[in-house]
Amino acid sequence: MSLMLWSSLFLVCLMGAMSPGPSLAVVLRETVRNSRRHGVVAGLAHALGVGLWAFLTVQGLALLVAQHQTLYMALSWGGAAYLAWMGIQAWRHAGESRVLDIGEGKVHTLFSAARAGALISLLNPKLALFFMALFSQFVSAEQSLLAQWVMILTATIVDGAWYTLVALLLSQPRLLSALRRRAALVERATGTILLGLAVRVVTL
Repeated sequence: MSLMLWSSLFLVCLMGAMSPGPSLAVVLRETVRNSRRHGVVAGLAHALGVGLWAFLTVQGLALLVAQHQTLYMALSWGGAAYLAWMGIQAWRHAGESRVLDIGEGKVHTLFSAARAGALISLLNPKLALFFMALFSQFVSAEQSLLAQWVMILTATIVDGAWYTLVALLLSQPRLLSALRRRAALVERATGTILLGLAVRVVTL
């Protein structure tokens, strides 16, 4: 995988993690309601769930591209269309999400925090669709096993690093308020990157 291609993958994974959604809400709530440790544990557990989805998706796509090239190409174009749709939705609904509003809750164990983080990624069907659409733009017939693991680890590490940063820094009220104010900007930037990736498929 070239550096430019990996940079595109890294950027999409980063903006996807940063975009306000249920996963970010879970990590924030664990941090604010309980402690930074709870938030970090929830974030790392979430990253493990993301890594599992990434692994299953890459392996499935690698098998598909090896045995059914036409079907893989159809999936790749379908994935590009889905990425474009997500990009448009991000622009249309930027700033509307209320997931950063943290309510009251009960203090619980680190295990409960880990369970919450893992379940929000493992049981999220949109995450599976996202990785199917995203990785279909990067998997190829000549791709090495190393390149596949680079994709899987990139998605996992970026996700874990971002949510750990959220737990360590954004538990401060001032920083949380800043994130709320800039949530629409993050969503629009995410939408732009997703649209750009979809256009890349059309122009290749």
